[in-house]
This record gives sequence, structure tokens and C-alpha cells, in this order.
Amino acid sequence: MRRKRYQKGSLQKRKHRRISVWVGLWWEGGSRRYKTLGRCSKISQGQAREELNKILQPLNRAVETRQDQPTFTLGQFIREKYLPFAERSWKESTAQTSKQRIIHHLAGVLGECALASIKREQLQGLLEEKVKLGLSASVVSHLRWDLRSIFQLAIEDGLLDRNPATSLVTPSGAKRGERKVMRREDVKKLVASLAVRERLITSLAVLSGMRPGEIFGLKWRHLTPDGVVIEQRLYRGKLGTPKTERSVRIAALAERTVRDFAEWKTICQRTEADAWVFPSERLVTPLSKDNWWRRNMEPLLEKLGLPWVNFQVMRRTHASLSRQAGIDPKVVADQLGHGLGVSLNVYTKSDVEQKQEAVRKLEAEVIAA
Repeated sequence: MRRKRYQKGSLQKRKHRRISVWVGLWWEGGSRRYKTLGRCSKISQGQAREELNKILQPLNRAVETRQDQPTFTLGQFIREKYLPFAERSWKESTAQTSKQRIIHHLAGVLGECALASIKREQLQGLLEEKVKLGLSASVVSHLRWDLRSIFQLAIEDGLLDRNPATSLVTPSGAKRGERKVMRREDVKKLVASLAVRERLITSLAVLSGMRPGEIFGLKWRHLTPDGVVIEQRLYRGKLGTPKTERSVRIAALAERTVRDFAEWKTICQRTEADAWVFPSERLVTPLSKDNWWRRNMEPLLEKLGLPWVNFQVMRRTHASLSRQAGIDPKVVADQLGHGLGVSLNVYTKSDVEQKQEAVRKLEAEVIAA
């Protein structure tokens, strides 16, 4: 790998509005830079050179620091630097998917390449090759973001001058899957076919817009008269914090959901504050989302002609039908625990009464109509 050399820069005398000035020129970030250092009548050539040296000192110091750094291949940097740093902030669900994606699709292809030798065209070619292999636009877009993040960290560590991934684009030929939602008729047909527990879980997903981890992580102490406090979630049997900061919220409940909770509470064997709302057969552990879905929902959805429905579809349905019902988008965002732009999220807050009215309106549109 060719190492960068110290710069001396160049000093030129130029005319500016009929006045002779000293101009310093140098390279920075791959671009030619210049600065007017002073009038020739005011400072000597030696003084102008001193001013230029002051500009170049931190740049040359960075070169010296960079040359003292060990050289990395992309694979080494990912495993030794990027992943240990990124995993500090990743939740377990993010870590499992992101780590596998990065190691397989990035380190597995360009892992032996010297970090400093990788160019933008090479990275864009990698994304295009992934599209040819059938990866979806969503996965390719995640890889693009991963590359930007990896090379940005390398810059912060003083290993690179520029980020070759900054201008990458998701190829236009990437497959974009159909984002299906349920119609009102689909929701009514499904809800009418369910027993109380399944109906309650489905209502929490469709009418209240809750994530599956939030639903199966509920304990009886989280219930209020007309809402649920979301302060934890369940992921692959492990209890953790909600997905994002905005996911910590109170989700309003439709009146039908409140009645189903009351009925379900009379059936449950354990209803003390710290008991699971949806327990497993052992009662002391929460119900497994995957087992429950496979045993109780998949056969019914197949029978109803809705085999494509899953929790993502239910949550998307909540947002879509809420929009059709004319509900304030900010209230919907707060109910879902999503963002709607910095200004709204930071300075505006929907109260429980607004969200309660929203789910009542949605219930009237979807169920009672």
C-alpha cells in the first residue's frame, strides 16, 4: 500500500483586484485547497510560508499518526474494530441479523482486501452483484448503510482520509417485495374466527399497533383501565427494553380489547401483577410467539385465505387503516412508537385521551361497521 507523504504545499504570488497577494495551495481530502495568506506588501515570502506551514502541520501530523497505525484488511477491521464497537449499542435482535449480514455478505466477499485499497466502484459493484444473486432491495440497502458505517469508523480511527461508500446507491433493479396490508373485511373475518386469547393478541397487533415482542412481554401490572404501559419486550425468550426510545409508551386499547382482557383475566390461572398476560403451559414463562403462531394462527389463516398475514402485516395494517379512517398521523405515530419528523417527535406529544379516541375510531371503522 502506498503511504501518503508529508506535504510542503506550494506558495504563489497572485493578483487579486490589482493587489498582489500570497496564496497557499495544498491537498486535503483528495481535493486541491487554497487560501489567501496576505498581501505581498504586508508580509514577506518567508512569513507567508510560515502561515502555510501552520495550515499543513495538523494534516502532516495526521499522516504521521496514520502511518503508525497497523494496516487492516476489511475483514480484520470488521471483526476487530467495527463489530465490537457497534455491538455496544445494538439490541440483541439487531445484533443477530446485522452481524450475520455483515460477515457473510461483506467480509465474506471483500474480507481479504486491504481496507485502504477499496474504491467506490468496487463497493458499488458488490451491491450490483448482490442484486443479481436475488437479494431484496431492503437487504442491499442495509448493506449500503453497513458499508458507510464501517468506513466512517475507519476514518474516525485515522485509517482513511475519505469514505468510499458515501455515494453508494441501491441498484434500481433490486427486487422490492409487495408490502401487503389487510382490508377491513379481512380483519373482521379473522377476528370473528378467533378464540378470546388469539382474538386479544390479534387486536393488540391490529387495533393497537403493538409489536409481537411488546405483546408477549406484557405482565398484568402493565394494564391500565384503557391502555397498556409498554416498558419491555420479549425477543426469542429473553426480556429486554423496547426497540427504540420512542417505543416506551402507553398504547391505547379499543373497547372490544378491554372487554377481551376482562374475559381473559377470568380464564387465566395467574393474574397477580407480575404474572405474564400470555403465559406458557408452565405459567412461569411467557408464551412462545413462534410456537403460538405455528399452532394457532397458521392453520386458521390458511383456511381463511390469508396465509400471507404475519405480525408485520398486522402492524402495517394498523397504520394503513388508521390513515384511511382519517386519524391524525402524529397520534398514529405515537401509538405505534414511531417517529414523524424531529420537530413533531421532540416538541409534540399525543396524550392518552387522543390515542384512546383514535383506537375507538379505528375500531368503529374496522369492527363495528
